[in-house]
Amino acid sequence: MAFGERIAHLTQRGHLCVGLDPQPDRLPKHITADREGIGRFLGAVIEATSPYAVAYKPNAAFYEALGPWGWEILESLREVVPSDKLLILDFKRGDVGHTASRYAHAAFARVGADAVTLSPFLGEDSLEPFLQDPDRGAFLLCLTSNPGAARWQTVEVNGEPLYLQVARWASSLAGAGNVGLVAGATRPDAIAAVREASGNLPLLIPGIGAQKGDLAATLRAARGAPFLINASRAIVSASTGRDYADAAAEAAQRLHHDIQSAEETLVGS
Repeated sequence: MAFGERIAHLTQRGHLCVGLDPQPDRLPKHITADREGIGRFLGAVIEATSPYAVAYKPNAAFYEALGPWGWEILESLREVVPSDKLLILDFKRGDVGHTASRYAHAAFARVGADAVTLSPFLGEDSLEPFLQDPDRGAFLLCLTSNPGAARWQTVEVNGEPLYLQVARWASSLAGAGNVGLVAGATRPDAIAAVREASGNLPLLIPGIGAQKGDLAATLRAARGAPFLINASRAIVSASTGRDYADAAAEAAQRLHHDIQSAEETLVGS
């Protein structure tokens, strides 16, 4: 199934994307920070949250920092994440064409990701290797949720913020339906502008949970586009005790329910 069709179908069932970012200093006390321990930890979290998530997003940095066996864990996730869920590799790459093709090979052939996050800064040729297969998608950084994002993303270019120009440009790349945008929940007003400028491209929305984004305002702004709400620390690090999997499931269920309730309120308003 083409990526655009798949994400549209999945987001009719739910919107929760669980970030899989293992940090050794945040692991449960009884979990060893080695290949076996972290692999077991992630497997338990995925199994526990699977009833509520439609996607999983491992950030490559947390695996690369573990050394060679960290990348082995990353490559093994496709076997653990259910096939009916999206696996989004968050690695925010952006490089010249021949290098980008190697990054694309690593993401899609080695990790088996369904989609990636990319920087649009180097232009269209840096994105082409990731967009050749309509079954694989790419979310371009547009307006991120970190405090320093405004330094460049909101700079006025020809009377318009740069992030809106990125959103509009992304729509011109979306002929195969496999381009989306990253827009943070810390700026729900901007999410609405991004959605409108991009022609309702799929949105990957971080910033709910630990970053305290406004869920109701975010859903109102994203309405009309397929979207995923990502939460990482609030779910994966919900407990450092032996109940970590149950705690992750409870946190995922709660956010899933909150999203559903907010959507129902919007429909009824």
